[in-house]
Amino acid sequence: MRTDIGLPMEMGWEVAPAQCRSEDDGTLTVVAPARTDMFVDPAGGEPVVTAPRLLGPAPEGDFQFSARVRVDFADSFDAGCLLVYADPRHWAKLAYERSPQGSGMVVSVITRKVSDDANGFVVADGAPLWLRIARLGPAWAFHASTDGKWWEFVRHFRLDPGGEPVRIGLEAQAPTGSGCSVTFDRIAFHATRLDDLRDGR
Repeated sequence: MRTDIGLPMEMGWEVAPAQCRSEDDGTLTVVAPARTDMFVDPAGGEPVVTAPRLLGPAPEGDFQFSARVRVDFADSFDAGCLLVYADPRHWAKLAYERSPQGSGMVVSVITRKVSDDANGFVVADGAPLWLRIARLGPAWAFHASTDGKWWEFVRHFRLDPGGEPVRIGLEAQAPTGSGCSVTFDRIAFHATRLDDLRDGR
């Protein structure tokens, strides 16, 4: 499968999708198989890390990594995500996800042995959503935007994976349904520090 999406690192599939299509402009469409997810239930149980994910080594230093995400929502928790991943028990995802009520919304999950799941804002009518990961020294920040210009603050956190190398990338999931198609485009990487988490830039 082609994985050239314009990022300055070599990307590879940690878990392969059911289907994948890459365009010359860097647009990537991924189909997640049925019943695939990334979640470590804080109430107990084994980690579920079956969702297809395309990952590459996180570059040194501060940076910003973003993409516009469109999801063919069908079932609860269908989602397209940006991902920070060290190992099955240390990772974080910023998701554009279908709620059980049928709305598209911003969801973030920070996993340090178990998952901390938090809902953000609702997105009108399943419109495209921009997602962004920023690294700031030892910390990470998640932002989301409905227009790619004004960014809403979502989370600020540390992952602390205990020495495991961190990778970044894209993920698609279909935890309850028969599959989910996600399109990532306008994928961008900037080796610059995000100066203010809450000023909308």
